[in-house]
Formats: sequence, C-alpha cells, structure tokens
Amino acid sequence: MLNAVKRVLIVLIGVVLQFGFSIMIRLFFYKYLGIITIFYSIISVLIVLGILKESTRLSNDLPWVILILIFPIFGTILLITLGKSYSKNKLLKSIFEHEKKYSKLLVQDDKIRKEIDDKNLDNIKYLVNRTNYFVSTNNDVTYYNFGEVFYPELIKELKKAKKFIFMEYFIINEGTMWNGILDILKEKASQGVDVRIMYDDMGSIAMLSTSYSKQLAKYGIKCISFNKLSTFGGIFMNNRDHRKMTIIDGKVAFSGGVNLSDEYININSKLGIWKDNGIKIVGDSIWNLTVMFLTLWNANTKEDDDITKFKYDFKNNKNGNGYVIPYGVTPLHRDLIGEDVYINMINSSKDYLYIMTPYLIIDTDMVNSLCRASKRGVDVRIIVPGIPDKKIVYTQTVSFFKVLHDNGVKIYKYTKGFVHSKVFLSDDVRAVVGTINMDYRSLYLHFENGIYMENIKAIKDIHKDFNDTFAVSKQLNDSDVKTGFIKSLWQAILRLFAPLF
Repeated sequence: MLNAVKRVLIVLIGVVLQFGFSIMIRLFFYKYLGIITIFYSIISVLIVLGILKESTRLSNDLPWVILILIFPIFGTILLITLGKSYSKNKLLKSIFEHEKKYSKLLVQDDKIRKEIDDKNLDNIKYLVNRTNYFVSTNNDVTYYNFGEVFYPELIKELKKAKKFIFMEYFIINEGTMWNGILDILKEKASQGVDVRIMYDDMGSIAMLSTSYSKQLAKYGIKCISFNKLSTFGGIFMNNRDHRKMTIIDGKVAFSGGVNLSDEYININSKLGIWKDNGIKIVGDSIWNLTVMFLTLWNANTKEDDDITKFKYDFKNNKNGNGYVIPYGVTPLHRDLIGEDVYINMINSSKDYLYIMTPYLIIDTDMVNSLCRASKRGVDVRIIVPGIPDKKIVYTQTVSFFKVLHDNGVKIYKYTKGFVHSKVFLSDDVRAVVGTINMDYRSLYLHFENGIYMENIKAIKDIHKDFNDTFAVSKQLNDSDVKTGFIKSLWQAILRLFAPLF
C-alpha cells in the first residue's frame, strides 16, 4: 500500500511540474514559446531514441516512449524515478556482487553437459548457458497439487532438521499455517539448529509488525525483512522478493506457489477453493536453491565467509531420474530469464502445452509465441482464476482472452475459486513449477525462482493435476471473450501502462 501511494505521489509531482512549466512558459516567455517547445521536443525525441536503441522488449518500453513524447517533463521524471538503474542502490549492488562471487560454486558436471549437447536438449542448454545454475540428474521430485497436501510434508521434514533451516517467502501471515511452522522453528532454534527466515517487507506489510524480526530473534531465529520500504526508495521499492523456498540441512528443499498464510492451505479462503501447488526435491539440485537463498541473505548480512558448509553430498544417490535445474530470476540482468524459459517451452512444444497462472499480463513476444504454437497444431490451454483477487489486474488478464482465443488458444476459468499455481507443462516431457507469474512484475521486476524439469517421474503427477483442474474449469467460447467498446477501451488503456505499475 505504501509503495502504491509513493508511485501516485511521484505521478502527481510529475503532472504538477509538467503543467506548471507549461503555464509558466506561456505567462513569462510567450515570445520564445516556439523555440522552447522545439528545444524540449528535441530533448524528448533524443531520450526516446535512446530507449528504442537499447530496447529488447518494446512492449515494456512503449509506455515510456508515449509518456515522454506527449509529456516530456512528466515522462522524464517518471523514467528517472521508476526506470531501470540499479547502480546507486546499496542492497542491489551487494546482491549483484554476491551473485558473481557465488557463481564460482555452481559447477556444471562435464559429463552431464556433454549429454545435454549430444541430445540437443535446447531448453536446458539455454539455462546452463545464460545463467550460473547447473543441471543435475540425481534428484527425487515430489509434486503436490494443493497447499493443504504440501503443508503436512513440509511440517514432517522441518521436524527432522539437525543443522539448518532456511525459509524465504513473499508472504508470512500469522495463523494456523505459520503458527504450526513457528512452533517447530522455536524448538529447533533452542536445540542449536541455524534457523533463518527471510520475508518480503511489502508482501507481509499488512500482516506482520515492523518489529517482527526482533520478535523472532528472542527465540534464537534469525530473520530479515527484505528490501524494507522507505520514503525515498524510488524504483528499488518495486524490486520485491517473490521467491518461495525452504531448505532443510541441504538434504531436502521445497518450493512452488504456496506462501505461509492460511488461505494457501484453504483455511478461511475468501476466494473459494485456493488452487496452488508445492514441490519437494531431494538431490544435488538443492544446491542451486541454497545459493539463491544465501545470495540474498549475505547481501543483507554478510554473515557467512564460506557457504560450502551448507552443501550436502548426495554421492550415494545416483538414481538418474531425468534432469532438474532450479533457477533464479532477478531484475539485475539484461536477460529476462523467467520469460525466456517460458517462451522456449512454448516454442519447443509439439503436442500440447498446458499453463496455470493467476495473472495473464504479457508482452507481444509471449502473445505471438502462444499464437504461433496453436497455429502449428499444438494444443495450447491456459487456466486462469474463476474468482479473481484483484479486479484491475483481472481486467488486464481478460483483455488478452480474445486475441488468444481467436488464434486457437483455449482459455479455461477455474470455476471453484482462485488459481495461484504457476505451472508450465508440455508433451509429457518438460515442466516448470515455481513462483513466476505471467505478468510484468514477475517477469521484469521481482526476484523469483523456478524449477525446470525434463523427463522426470513427477511430470505424470503434474499432468494429472492439469486434467483434474480442466474437469472443474469452464472453457471460454466466442461469446465469453467478446467485450463492448467502452470495456475494450478501458482494457487497452490498462494494458498500455501495465509495465509501469
């Protein structure tokens, strides 16, 4: 809420300066109005040309172009305040430095790399070549189709912890779910287990007190509120930690869409049935998640000189169950890894592509990839919520229905409630489960994590989950995706400025 108010204030200041400057020019410098207009029009054009020259995602940059051309002062103020520039932020610089430092600890096995090349596993090659994360083959993966199925398994594994528990979540909210976890964490901390909690300050702002970290410290639990909201944080307040992971002794890890709040396990959900998922990993790929967690943790605290002590050796568990690569997404790099992994999956699909997402606010690259897949005969299906959580965001989601539907993409509404799962599945071969929504915030601004899987046993469980969800969802028809002129206009305006907010 505070961040939204701040963005509104920035916009208001920009508007006042834009129109105040225009009035001042007309009152005091009317003789030179033509020259002044030409001058700042040239400046605005130069700024726009700079944006276009560097742009790799025009859908994201188009709002800046329009704003600056129409309102040069207002648009430039917004660009400076909210545009991408991380060089002056201490925390984000520290994260970047720790990423670089820890990348040396993410070593790809040469035998597996050769295997990937020999088999032309292009989706995996992209992740290995464009990120520091490694792919491994000795992992046992378990998929959970609802939060209330995931939660008891998380509790069971937390009780087994002997050395450390790392938990990183966008939302922590006091209630049945979190209290059950917290009781275990208190007990483990009293036994000498290294318990560390990291939650996003904005994600939990309405749920936890500003002193919550200090409250947990009384129980011996280390806690960080990530990227604390501040009055003059500017753009950096947009970069939230949307990741969700638990790592226990380096032996077992959990991720997926589930936050630590009761609605995620269908207790007191106001949006009908809350459809979410979780995933458990036992195997080498846990190290990727551990390094992700410690990158953000030590960027804040600089606590650990040597993080390799948190790596567990799975040398006696070489089961060769397909390929697994947990990967991180950050706003600090030019490559949009989250979107590129999704687009690569769309482009490589041959038989079918199934998607679950709570939000569908995508750029033209993603739209065109989905439409092309459908046109070449791929059965493309997208499941979205039947009961939305945010009306304006849902209006933007609905705005994409017609263009996708008209190109053969099948849209399904989950009739029982709200879908929060973020899952891609194609051809019974590959899947992604994680935290990455199909919207600008997840794809452009947030710290996220995903788990890419290929040829693993758990894919059949993911497929079953899709089939079960299709059975309780409504496929939209021609009349369902039609909109009137006024509604279409409103949708277009919201879509145009979606990347800014």
